[in-house]
Amino acid sequence: MQENLQAYRNNQDRRPYLQTKSTENHRIERIWVEVNNRVNYPLKAALVDLQDKELVNMEDNAVKFCTSKLMCQVSGIGIERVVGAWNAHAIPGRGVPNHLAENGCKVKLSEELLPSPPEAAAWYDRELNSSLARDSCFGQEPFTTPEAKMRAEAEFVAVFTNMAVMYEGAVHNHFKPFQDALLYLIDSARRHA
Repeated sequence: MQENLQAYRNNQDRRPYLQTKSTENHRIERIWVEVNNRVNYPLKAALVDLQDKELVNMEDNAVKFCTSKLMCQVSGIGIERVVGAWNAHAIPGRGVPNHLAENGCKVKLSEELLPSPPEAAAWYDRELNSSLARDSCFGQEPFTTPEAKMRAEAEFVAVFTNMAVMYEGAVHNHFKPFQDALLYLIDSARRHA
């Protein structure tokens, strides 16, 4: 897509993208270190602790499903915070991303030029004679009806009203809020399945 849209770039003196060795990462790629340290690793530690205590069986499809669902929601909170902090910090020799973006982009692309993710994936497959991995399923949804799923979700939200507490606890090695929520979600899913 970057190559297809290169005519709309402000700086035409360089290529629309660079392919480099992983030892030559660009500034933006360094954010993954932050995401791992501040989001992925703390949540993974909370899960490993549950497994070590034999409180969850990750071979069980319902457990996998509930774990995936909760992890995506809680890690989303962490990623928003990491990106917010990243955009507010100074990059030596460049400035603060939030300040650099205050005036917006020099060139605005129309929506018609930007394909949806499925359209972009289909283009990639077709034009480059390649294949991208499609959505994968981690575990199986245990609910037999949409109503059962809605009841379980409503029950969970009534008890666990603030997911940020789960994220903040995990980051500070206090896994109990996240773990309690996951165990409750698994139990609720089984009761309503």
